[in-house]
Amino acid sequence: MDVLLIIDMQEALFANQVRYDAAGVVKRINRLSDKIRNKNGKVYFIQHDGNSEEGLAPFTSGWEILSSLKKRDPDIMIRKTICDSFYQTDLKAKLDKLDIDRLIITGCATDFCVDTTVRAAVSHGYHVVIASDCHTTADRPHLNAKQVIQHHNWVWGDLIGPEKRVEVVLSENI
Repeated sequence: MDVLLIIDMQEALFANQVRYDAAGVVKRINRLSDKIRNKNGKVYFIQHDGNSEEGLAPFTSGWEILSSLKKRDPDIMIRKTICDSFYQTDLKAKLDKLDIDRLIITGCATDFCVDTTVRAAVSHGYHVVIASDCHTTADRPHLNAKQVIQHHNWVWGDLIGPEKRVEVVLSENI
């Protein structure tokens, strides 16, 4: 079974910063989530609980998942408070109840919550697949967002896990 993680695709994170290819990323995540659901896979939305300064205070409009993303009743919601989607959440416990073939990772921000979750998933021994065109970030002081994304796709492709290498592939090839 495939499990898709959609990390921190929340209203405030897109309202307050320009995210690289945001509309394209949303479109591809929607296409990928439909594909996963149609093959009896699971979709997990990871939602960051932040504070009012970030616009991510729980249950506020900024905290909500982007309205342009397709959510379905069977989808699972996981709330987190730091970059690592596994830290002090029930994500691992929920995943361990499933017979997972691949853990597919998408979301925002490439260089923070996505990267930290990729590395944690690898250390937990999951077969990690990153949809290389389904994560985004904003420009940073020393690199633009496109460069950050390219860099992380390259780094993740060379990560060595306890059992398998990480796969970095275009969403259409998943």
